Amino acid sequence: MTELDNIDRAILRLIAQDSSLSLNDIADKVGLTATPCWKRIKRMEESGIICARIAVLDADKLGLPVSVFVSVETADHSGEWLARFAQTVATTPEIVGAWRMSGDVDYLLHVIVPDIAAYDAFYRKLIAAVPLRNVSSRFAMERMKEGPLPI
Repeated sequence: MTELDNIDRAILRLIAQDSSLSLNDIADKVGLTATPCWKRIKRMEESGIICARIAVLDADKLGLPVSVFVSVETADHSGEWLARFAQTVATTPEIVGAWRMSGDVDYLLHVIVPDIAAYDAFYRKLIAAVPLRNVSSRFAMERMKEGPLPI
């Protein structure tokens, strides 16, 4: 793992809050000139600490107001099943987050869709793609917080 100093962490906080900041703005805010700031950012990109710079979009304004957390349990833990499930997750645009879990649930999926009918269509595609023991859905009522990592 790459060692991060306080300046690296300050740069990361700034980029995480607003990835559209210019290099000069970032450098000014952390007390560097542009070249050493750029070198630090480049190093963190090359080491994989900075994976991507993205814009956070408003799902509601884009007509995608339904956020669902889907718990998945499987009876099959073979490599073949996992490869098929991973491929399904990777190629399903409605799945915006996926985690392998410990405990009584094997996987947790975060699914975003425009409405309940679209969720039903997603659900039917999911259960047709791979054999599952149990699928349980929890519909989010309100997004209370979403933010950058606590760096």
